[in-house]
Amino acid sequence: MTTTPKKKLIEVSLPLEVINAEASREKSIRHGHPSTLHLYWARRPLAAARAVLFAQLVDDPSARPEEFPTEEAQDAERARLHELMEKLVVWENSNDEKLLAQAREEIRKSNNGELPPVLDPFAGGGAIPLEAQRLGLEAHASDLNPLAVLINKALIEIPPKFANRQPVHPGSPDKESSSYRRAEGLAEDVRYYGKWMRDEAQRRIGHLYPKVRHPDGTEHTVIAWIWARTVKSPNPANPIEVPLVRSWWLGKKKGKEAWIEAKVVDGQVKYEVRHDAEGPKGDADGTRVGRGGISLADGTPISSDYLKKQGVAGQMGAHLMAVVAEGQRSRMYLSPTPEHVEAAEVARPEDIPEQELPYDPRNIWTPPYGLTKFSDLFTNRQLVALTTFSDLVEEARVCALNDALAAGLDRGERLENGGTGAEAYADAIATYLAFGVSRLADRSSSLASWDSSRDNVRNTFGRQALPMVWDYAESNPFSASSGNFMGQIDWIVKALSHAPAGQPATAGQQDAGAMNYTGLAVSTDPPYYDNIGYSDLSDFFYVWLRRSLNAVHSETVGTMLTPKTEELVANPYRHDGREGAQKFFVEGFNQVFARIRQGANRDVPLTVYYAYKQQEAGADGSSSTGWHTLLDGLIDSGWEITGTWPMRTETANRMIASGTNALASSIVLACRPRLEDAPSTTRRAFVGALKAELPGALRALIQGTIAPVDLAQAAIGPGISVFSRFSRVREADGSDMSVKDALQLINVTLDEVIGDHESDFDPDTRFAVKWYRQYGWTRESSGVADQLARSSDTSLGALERGGIFEAKGGKARLLPPSELEGEWDATTDDRISVWEATVRLAATLAKDGSDKVAEQLTNVGEAGLSLDAVKELGFWLFHEAEKKNHTQDAILFNGLVSSWGDVTEQAQRLEVQRATSSQPTFDFDED
Repeated sequence: MTTTPKKKLIEVSLPLEVINAEASREKSIRHGHPSTLHLYWARRPLAAARAVLFAQLVDDPSARPEEFPTEEAQDAERARLHELMEKLVVWENSNDEKLLAQAREEIRKSNNGELPPVLDPFAGGGAIPLEAQRLGLEAHASDLNPLAVLINKALIEIPPKFANRQPVHPGSPDKESSSYRRAEGLAEDVRYYGKWMRDEAQRRIGHLYPKVRHPDGTEHTVIAWIWARTVKSPNPANPIEVPLVRSWWLGKKKGKEAWIEAKVVDGQVKYEVRHDAEGPKGDADGTRVGRGGISLADGTPISSDYLKKQGVAGQMGAHLMAVVAEGQRSRMYLSPTPEHVEAAEVARPEDIPEQELPYDPRNIWTPPYGLTKFSDLFTNRQLVALTTFSDLVEEARVCALNDALAAGLDRGERLENGGTGAEAYADAIATYLAFGVSRLADRSSSLASWDSSRDNVRNTFGRQALPMVWDYAESNPFSASSGNFMGQIDWIVKALSHAPAGQPATAGQQDAGAMNYTGLAVSTDPPYYDNIGYSDLSDFFYVWLRRSLNAVHSETVGTMLTPKTEELVANPYRHDGREGAQKFFVEGFNQVFARIRQGANRDVPLTVYYAYKQQEAGADGSSSTGWHTLLDGLIDSGWEITGTWPMRTETANRMIASGTNALASSIVLACRPRLEDAPSTTRRAFVGALKAELPGALRALIQGTIAPVDLAQAAIGPGISVFSRFSRVREADGSDMSVKDALQLINVTLDEVIGDHESDFDPDTRFAVKWYRQYGWTRESSGVADQLARSSDTSLGALERGGIFEAKGGKARLLPPSELEGEWDATTDDRISVWEATVRLAATLAKDGSDKVAEQLTNVGEAGLSLDAVKELGFWLFHEAEKKNHTQDAILFNGLVSSWGDVTEQAQRLEVQRATSSQPTFDFDED
């Protein structure tokens, strides 16, 4: 007999707002964050991964009726688990062993005393397996991409092997004099041998990076040289070499402005750095116009086609425009000198990455301009530096090996063979040092540019693409500022020091469609259809990592470039156009998730992340091909979707600043295997099941802590759960209902539920709801308003006395929030409505903050209004504003409901203070 698995917390309830707030805050945390170990694309926030894993593995209280027999008991236990999760997701608590032990105990209680092993078959940047390890679980990471495999090895596989060990480098403290936790000793050795590499490289090639002389005669270390690509002007009457520059500005900080003045002198362009706030003369800041440019000499247009022809013919050059140097308190911007031009004129080294760049015009933009090989993306001096540092990785490894042997470690096996002795330890150090070289490549290509707003070198991957950059910044690896080598090592050391280094873990290169999932709990972040070309972009780093680590990770870096053919991405350039790409992706996706269904741990739901963006949504409530493909694939491969949770990483300030009401940046789906004998049903029966089940689930969400902006996406969970439990849903014509049509029906039900309480509102609110739905804040005929008021059992006079409406001169309108944001006391309002309270509170929150709202909220309660009704109207107003594309209204009402928990808590504290201060006091005379 098949037993029904217990519901897990993720299928019922999450403290979503706290998770989202911490995931958002995490974006501003840099020092020690694992993402700083090495760049990878579309990483999930650690807070989200930790919360999802915990909720995926812990029973919901309703699944344990013997312990929690009543709804009240279940709610109380759920609140306790939520409180634990709210502490667990805080970055500062990442390595709080006491808190993590509590989390492990909860996981054990829900899994027969065991800690289930967890696998992410699309491990990518490693957030999920890292957080599984942090929770004390046996973590397994796999990916087809060798860059991802190396990152996961560095995060979860290597640190536990050498946890709590002393460093081995000469001069390191004795065991008695110092204590090292987790991977701190290994991190200290990485710093030591990284510095050795830097010093040795400087001894060999430091002469290629001369200091610059200031006009006052002092010498300064260069941070970066600012170059512009050049072509010969297409004007045959004036064919001089002209620069292609997006901006002449070097620095824009007030009082420290600097820019480049370029002039043609005797047929050549001369560059001089100016220090004033006036900036470039004329309208154009730079010589780039659209995809082409203009000649600095005479304004001759330069077409994009001409630039491409010049590039392909090898006729593109470069001019040094400025030098950025280290000053005592700030950057120094200096004019170029012949000495610094000559210093860059070095011979191209041998044994450089000559592999061809892939063909992907969406993400790889340089080949049309003649930069067709990976080596073309670097200047000769950059190639010399990177090959020098790369070769020094093996030399540093030998130093580390000798020091480890001298420190008393057994030689042992190599790291790749499972060793933990001196050989393996030296391999581990080499791995992190190679990451330092790879990180350096990101800051040391001719696609890195100068950021004039932040006064630093912007890395190559400012976006998920290899762009064509015209004026670039060549950083100095030996400076102490932006783009230097030791800076890269420092980031790695901090990330390694913060790694959990807990339970032993594995990271390997495997095809997700051919893996064995037996007994494993699976949480994964699969590729997003065609969003990111992971393998094509990874090759930028892989060619350097392979050069440095060929003898250390020979199996992982065994291919010349990262595998392409099997990569589960809908790449039309690799799979015979868009249709072929879609077919490849769908078949591969279904194969993976069908295989997971066959073997994975049935007591634990599968969790799947999907990167979702608001702009993917269509007017009909549908969304991108990738989103439908994900849902279709899961359902077709035998999964029932039991929950969807929106995970946001944008702050509220960012949402408002961008003028959008940003939806979740990713969705997490909880899935269970559908029964083998699941029945089919009809459209009519499906709609009936939706109407029976979805309203209750949606009301529970509305009454919980979910933000209005996330409600529609969260509603997909209970709605698509109904759809996916059937083997098929038949339309009237016998065809199968699509996911797109099912989502539209779910959205219709959502509309009905949100508008369901309209008849329960007071007459003034009922009128305002109808008016806003039809006219928003615009004016309309007073006659129309009078008819609508009568049908709502109110009048224009009553509405005006209620302070929400205005009728004069034959026109009428609802008063907008901007006119209701002033002082207001609900207890003295002789005609108060839910509408007035909701709009006033939202306006006050936006203008004066939560303290003022809490004060007003206590008065609303005293005036006899239902606070639940105010919150429900807030949901309705957000939903209606979204449909009308009234972005500012949507932001306003989303803000109110999102902060509801906080402001009601503040209001309750105020009520207690008022009650305390109003208690009578008595004086007693002493006899």
